[in-house]
Amino acid sequence: MASGVSRVSQQAWHILDARGQQPGRLATKIATLIMGKHKPIYSPHLDLGDHVVVINARHASFTGQKYKEKLYRWHTGYPGGLKSTTPRQLAEIKNRPEEIVERAVSTMLPKNKLRKWRMRKLHVFADDDHIFKNKEFINA
Repeated sequence: MASGVSRVSQQAWHILDARGQQPGRLATKIATLIMGKHKPIYSPHLDLGDHVVVINARHASFTGQKYKEKLYRWHTGYPGGLKSTTPRQLAEIKNRPEEIVERAVSTMLPKNKLRKWRMRKLHVFADDDHIFKNKEFINA
């Protein structure tokens, strides 16, 4: 396995259904697959992970009142620029339920230069419809 081409050809496609699952527990499974930690050739400084397609992100469930009370925070860089939103606002008002799963997975990945490239292997869809129907999936 001397060239990078052979590594790319070993990338599998996994499909996960988020219906009824908690985003954090689902994100740990996804992060393991995206990083390639389930493979015997895992190396932390190489991007050897697989592609993951998540369907039914709209139906992911939170425990307790987290759907209304959990806060996603970020700072704009300007004075007084602390912004926040809840999962409910993302899913219902902004109509982006996929972002809940994307944020959960992003925070599970190591904070290094490979994070951006690994996140490109995550494909999240709100419902059953997705554009990767011609791929051969491994159900994880």
